[in-house]
Order: sequence, then C-alpha cells, then structure tokens
Amino acid sequence: GVLTCVTGVAGSGKSSLINDTFVGLFPKAVVIDQSPAGRSSRSTPVTYIGVFDLMRKELARATGTDASLFSFNSDGACEKCKGMGFISLEMNFLDDIRMTCDECNGQRFKDEVLALQHKGLNIFDILNLNVLEAAELFEDRQIRRRLGILAEVGLDYLRIGQALSSLSGGEAQRIKIAAELHKKGHLYVLDEPTTGLHMADIDRLVSILQKLTRNHNTVVVIEHNLDVIRRADWVIDMGPGGGKNGGHIIAEGTPEQAAGNANSVTGRYLAQLLPAAGGR
Repeated sequence: GVLTCVTGVAGSGKSSLINDTFVGLFPKAVVIDQSPAGRSSRSTPVTYIGVFDLMRKELARATGTDASLFSFNSDGACEKCKGMGFISLEMNFLDDIRMTCDECNGQRFKDEVLALQHKGLNIFDILNLNVLEAAELFEDRQIRRRLGILAEVGLDYLRIGQALSSLSGGEAQRIKIAAELHKKGHLYVLDEPTTGLHMADIDRLVSILQKLTRNHNTVVVIEHNLDVIRRADWVIDMGPGGGKNGGHIIAEGTPEQAAGNANSVTGRYLAQLLPAAGGR
C-alpha cells in the first residue's frame, strides 16, 4: 500500500534487483515498462482499455444496425484492405511500402458503413475524435468513465482510433496504467516512467501513482527523477557506484532518511531539494 522508489546511479543494480529478482518472486505483478502497449497493429486506445465494444453497441442502437458493422476487424471492414486503411507492398530486402487503400481512401470501412451517422458523424469521424471529444459524444456511463481515466493520466489528446504503435514509450506506460487503474490489491512495477515526460506530466504521473496506493495497491518504481523520489513513501538507494561497484543497498527509508545518509549519492541531492520544497 505504499509507493517505493528504487534509486541509484546508472548500473548500480536497480533493474537487477527489481526486474530480475523481485518480479520473479511475484509473477502476478503488473510490470509497466516502455514496450509497445498493443500486440496487434490494429490495437487502438479504445480497444486497449476495453470500451470499443460498448461504443459499437451504442452506435448500433443509434443507427438501427448491427454492432459488427462498426468494427474494422469484422463485417464493416473494407474488403480490399481488410480494415487496415492501406495496402502493403513487399519489397524483398527493403522495408514494405504502405499505400493508402484506393477503395476506402484510408477510411477502413465499407461505403455503406461510412454512410451511417450518429450525431452527424460516421465511424471514421468518430475514431478520429480525441479522448475528450469522444467522451462528450457517447452517452454510456462506462464509456465516459474509462475515457475519463485516459484523460486523468494525461492522454486526453489521443485520437481514440490511432494505432498504439504510434505512441511514445511514456504514452505506452500511461495507457497501461489507465487500463489497470480501476483494480485493487495489485502489485505494480514501473521502470523509469518519467522518461521523456514534461514536468507537468511528471506531476500528473505522481498523482496517478499515489492514487494507486490509496486504492491499496503496492507500487515499486525504478526512478532517477527527484520530483518523484521526494514524494515516495519509501526509498531504496543502490550503489555505491555502477557495475562491479554496485549491487549494495546504500540507503533505505523515507526520503528524509535517505537525504540524511552521507553515503548516498541520491540522498545528497534529496538533501538539497527537500528543505527548499518544504518537505513532501
């Protein structure tokens, strides 16, 4: 039920301790790293968080048709590109070339499906809405709640139908968090989640991690960012150096206790930050 930061200089043994040892002892842990979020090239933010089926059902009710028509993996998909929106040309030893499908013009659906509208928008238009716009369009409370979670983790600008493969590492981590936020009693392990984030997004990320702990989850974060470390409940600092000079626990305790440890490199920087910040 607390937020623990594992810190230390590069090569000090943070990942060896957590990813190689700790996670192996807890196989049910939710490991959130910067690997791509979706396994399929067809994965989108709304398929990943599990609301696309609910959206299609609402569209089916509104248009008096079948929900399968609004899936680019099913009956409504363009027959030429199979719902991909593009045609791939294999180039042997070169990368494949993608050409916009000339049947659907990249819109992924059959003409008769694109002719169906809900509140003046067809399925292609809807999938190009961002998270906040989509939340206003749909009436279903569960759809709005889950889209609200995406907004809560700072992904309100994402188009709900864009490929997950287009997300950055930081965005991939946050969408993984969004998919898990409603659960309780879990163990979460995050590997440097602040990489590539703006300072404002780091504040938002910390708020999310703290919300997870309030929901009785345990959160372990490998991190270098002092703004995250100073707001952790517990710090484990590895060192004293990197490589063969690492692998030892140098400091363990609250951020204040780590800041008071003269042997901890992280502690020396925390000592400069905590007084100026007025504590955590």
